[in-house]
Amino acid sequence: MLKDHAKVMQAVFVSGEIIGRKKLQKMIYIAKKIDFPFQERFQFHFYGPYSEELTLRVEELCNMGFLNEVKEKKGGYYQYRYTLTDSGKEFLSLNQVDMPLLKDCLLDMNGQNARFLELVSTVLYFDNLPKEEVVDKVHTLKSSQRYTEEEIDEAYQYIAALKEKAKLSS
Repeated sequence: MLKDHAKVMQAVFVSGEIIGRKKLQKMIYIAKKIDFPFQERFQFHFYGPYSEELTLRVEELCNMGFLNEVKEKKGGYYQYRYTLTDSGKEFLSLNQVDMPLLKDCLLDMNGQNARFLELVSTVLYFDNLPKEEVVDKVHTLKSSQRYTEEEIDEAYQYIAALKEKAKLSS
């Protein structure tokens, strides 16, 4: 019943700590796009791919005491930190999630900043289009972020590297 909840818990657990709701959303989306079995549906939103299902699942996990969400005031905004609680660790030890190389991929993503992950997830969202069209979409939909051609190329290279990491698990 809680299989999909356990996958989200595993993602937070192997990451150690995820700082930011946006970052958590992007990490799960990217993991899903490189073939990890996350079930949440995503739609394109202001900050790129977003899942209402994932937001609700995280809320449920916090309410069940499996996830710890700490809200911190940072300058003019609030930032959220996510870690697994002891109860969450215990639950995971009894409900194994088999995604062996998820840890390597998520630790790598967790080391990136949210702005870059927003670009990577946007590129992946439009991965059915030719690169030139994806670049146009990024410049149109993400004009306020002012991504450069170099950053977009870097996003493509990063996606290829992550897919390679994920493949090593199969």
